Amino acid sequence: MIMPINRSQFFKTLGLGTAFHLLESSVQKAAPAGNKPKVQGSSPFPNLTYESIKPKALQPGDTIGLVSPASPVYNPDDFEEMLVKVNALGFKVVLGEHVRDRRGYLAGTDEDRAKDLMNMFKNPVIDGILCVRGGWGCNRMLPYLDFEAIASNPKVLCGFSDITSLHLALWKKARLHTFHGPVGTSSWSSYSTQFFKEVIENGGMPRYLYPENHGEDHLTIQPGTTDGILLGGNLTVLCSLIGSEYQPDFTDAILYLEDVGEDVYRVDRMLTQLKMSGILNKLKGFVFGKCTNCDAGANSLSLEQVFNDHISPLNIPAFYGALISHETDNSTIPVGIKASMNAELGSIQLMEPAVINS
Repeated sequence: MIMPINRSQFFKTLGLGTAFHLLESSVQKAAPAGNKPKVQGSSPFPNLTYESIKPKALQPGDTIGLVSPASPVYNPDDFEEMLVKVNALGFKVVLGEHVRDRRGYLAGTDEDRAKDLMNMFKNPVIDGILCVRGGWGCNRMLPYLDFEAIASNPKVLCGFSDITSLHLALWKKARLHTFHGPVGTSSWSSYSTQFFKEVIENGGMPRYLYPENHGEDHLTIQPGTTDGILLGGNLTVLCSLIGSEYQPDFTDAILYLEDVGEDVYRVDRMLTQLKMSGILNKLKGFVFGKCTNCDAGANSLSLEQVFNDHISPLNIPAFYGALISHETDNSTIPVGIKASMNAELGSIQLMEPAVINS
């Protein structure tokens, strides 16, 4: 008879407990002067001049720092399973000092979550940063971030959902290209892994299309082609930044959005907010990935009607159904990188690499 073994016991049996290290604050060092970003343009910081900063590409064997800037992973078994999945990507893993903290629905205090993120940027041992999960909390820690230090120590930062706050704030304040893509606790499907590696490791310029096996869950809102810089993320989180100092300029952007668990009237309300704040009128293109479990309910407009009301009158190329979502397959989309789009084909094409291959 085979006795059952729980996941925690299984991971301990594998010896993975010694494969991951806690990043202690005592080992933090500033990056050497020779690692300053080679960039050009104008800067909000007196000692830096740049237009935008691309991080160094990740390579197998590099060291990834795991941080929890929003909500915690409540189940310890899920945390251990995440470590196995991230290790399987070919990286060494270092844990933030407070990555397992819990304070209600937050992964510790705002100051400690911000400290972990800053430590990862400043520590020269860390090659890239992966957020453990989304949830809620990134907005609360933005005032504690040192954006000049981040710009001086550029690294890959990847995550989605509530991590939208970090992506947009780092683009506004540090002009750092970050990556709207899987978090540590994602499923890491073959699709998600493929695009993560293509964009972040290979420095590729992939074309994102509707995969054939995803059925007909897509819609051309307004036909046409255009190009612009990619900005966006979670719709709800984006709206929470409107009017703050962390809201970037969306002029000539291709806005990409996704959301989960929002009734259609709430999507309507948030798109109305984007319209009234002037964001929609600045766009060159609009892409809505997936609105997962966004129910219309009785006496409701459909999601298509809401798009027709708010997006069609903009007369810009727009489509719904890209694999940017809270679902199993999630594309890795770089922030601030120039891209083209074809609304009828439902495609996005990167026009430049988002990382530097050294």
